[in-house]
Amino acid sequence: MEELCHFINGKRVKGTSGRFADVYNPATGEVQARVPLASQQELDAAVADAAKAQVKWGATNPQRRARVMMEFVRLLNRDMDKLAEKLSSEHGKTFPDAKGDVQRGLEVIEFCIGAPHFMKGEFSDGAGPGIDMYSMRQPLGVAAGITPFNFPAMIPMWKMGPALSAGNAFILKPSERDPSVPLMLAELLQEAGLPDGVLQVVNGDKEAVDAILDNETIQAVGFVGSTPIAEYIYGRGCSNGKRVQCFGGAKNHMIVMPDADMDQAADALVGAGYGAAGERCMAISVAVPVGEKTADRLIEKLVPRIEKLKVGPYTAGDDVDYGPVVTAAAKEKILGLVESGVKQGAELVVDGRGFKLQGYESGFFVGPHLFDRVTPEMDIYRQEIFGPVLCQVRADSYDDALNLVMDNEYGNGTAIFTRDGDTARDFASRINVGMVGVNVPIPVPLAYHTFGGWKKSGFGDLNQHGPDAFRFYTRTKTVTSRWPSGLKEGGEFHFKQMD
Repeated sequence: MEELCHFINGKRVKGTSGRFADVYNPATGEVQARVPLASQQELDAAVADAAKAQVKWGATNPQRRARVMMEFVRLLNRDMDKLAEKLSSEHGKTFPDAKGDVQRGLEVIEFCIGAPHFMKGEFSDGAGPGIDMYSMRQPLGVAAGITPFNFPAMIPMWKMGPALSAGNAFILKPSERDPSVPLMLAELLQEAGLPDGVLQVVNGDKEAVDAILDNETIQAVGFVGSTPIAEYIYGRGCSNGKRVQCFGGAKNHMIVMPDADMDQAADALVGAGYGAAGERCMAISVAVPVGEKTADRLIEKLVPRIEKLKVGPYTAGDDVDYGPVVTAAAKEKILGLVESGVKQGAELVVDGRGFKLQGYESGFFVGPHLFDRVTPEMDIYRQEIFGPVLCQVRADSYDDALNLVMDNEYGNGTAIFTRDGDTARDFASRINVGMVGVNVPIPVPLAYHTFGGWKKSGFGDLNQHGPDAFRFYTRTKTVTSRWPSGLKEGGEFHFKQMD
């Protein structure tokens, strides 16, 4: 069995705490590796070394830092298949999904090549008599990222790319469920020319998280995960004087208007609801057709598509629509919520509870489920299922559908499918959700725009990637400068003798 390490000062280092977590192959249910769980002492030592390395890195020309990112992009493209293969084996997602995970992270690194532009300040000539005023964007020092299991390549790159490009050192605490890809990314950055110690990958659990939140040297923390943990990290981090951004859970709705293309809407719902086994914070988990006829037509289109979904291990290649969920506990939670939906009166139109995959009976596979006539009081509506379960909530009118989304405690992403421009424009303008799709089911912005939810899906003033990332990982210094002209009364010019 493989024993994984931390990545400290440019090399893999064994853990010293004596504590480990098992890393599973979700397709077989077998333990394939052990990952060390860092102690507070290990975390603090990594931070101290990072702080020393940051001094020189922060003083490095921004263009030279950008060149490291340029080389990192080349190496990511070179090792794309290798990274995706390892990612699939630990997370369970299909090989194309795994490559997409790496690709969306790579796109943020490409954006970071433009860091010199985002590090520029502003200048006011002649702000007063002989006075100029200008601002500088400077790195914070040491920042940290606490990243989730569902995107073990993309989200670490979303966090560390802008932080490193802005001149910070970075402490990455990846998920202990699939930690190998973050370690591989660190090695590629090292190969790209990143100095030793500027990026430290410290594996761990709550002890490492609390050590990050309490360490006085760490100036900023970014997190992606569930809302209860996001609230905990945001509160503890802020109380310790840190800059914190936390992204939590979601319950993403897709409104389907009567004039929508039903085939297009059904295809979008299947891809957005069941892709990656539903383990995406931007997955559509609630379909909201407007009107009974629309709801009936949509169900009619969805059922055959869902029943044709192929579930299997990533090793089956392109013949698989989605793979297993990440752990046995995740599978148990999903099936428990499905049972609650049945008991609370929802109509289970597609029942995946009996799904078994021959040869992989111990794997963490969950069959696709489709509920109709779900109401907002039900657990399957109120809770984030994070699995291959789509719920249909019928709305009588557009305003009822709009209010359903507006009243939900989460505000990560939403979408509307319609042929009517006025309706789409009204929806995009009024909805209190951070990311909106119009005939686009998963409205994840590209790297040069910002990603972030509202309400209980996001905590903090600045979002991920895009220009906001560089604002988050830098602080602004404003200088007011006055240089005496050297003119005496009467117009005589005085030269000060220089040694």
